[in-house]
Amino acid sequence: MSTDAHKHWRDLRVSRPGDVPPATPLMWLAEKHQEHADRLTSSLLPHAAERATVADALAVLALREAVRREMEYGRGAHVRDALRFGATWNEVAAALDVTPGEARNVLRTWAEAQRHLYTASEERGEQPLGLSAEQYAAVLALTELADDAQPA
Repeated sequence: MSTDAHKHWRDLRVSRPGDVPPATPLMWLAEKHQEHADRLTSSLLPHAAERATVADALAVLALREAVRREMEYGRGAHVRDALRFGATWNEVAAALDVTPGEARNVLRTWAEAQRHLYTASEERGEQPLGLSAEQYAAVLALTELADDAQPA
């Protein structure tokens, strides 16, 4: 992202998760969150240099929710990446602290959403985003691997 984009982000008021532009780097979210959280924390001190406002409290809530959503959304893509690089379902499940079946559901749910994104953008005449039919089939094939099998 450019320096102008970062300046725009720093100046942007966030009071809802939807105020966060798509593809905003997590580091930027964390930095903005920390600035607001620091004001909230320091306002507890008797001689705080800067007083927190309702905008700070709302920004902390909204930014935390935006980070949570981004982290949740990215789980499936990262499961796919782990498998693509040779992890087994047992290893993926351990990394997520879930069962292999639950890990497969994470990937399946993500793939379904990505396939829907692709078809919806295609129907609108836009450059398709998400998974094509072939990519979707390849991801679903990963869910059929045995728990201890490494992808080919």
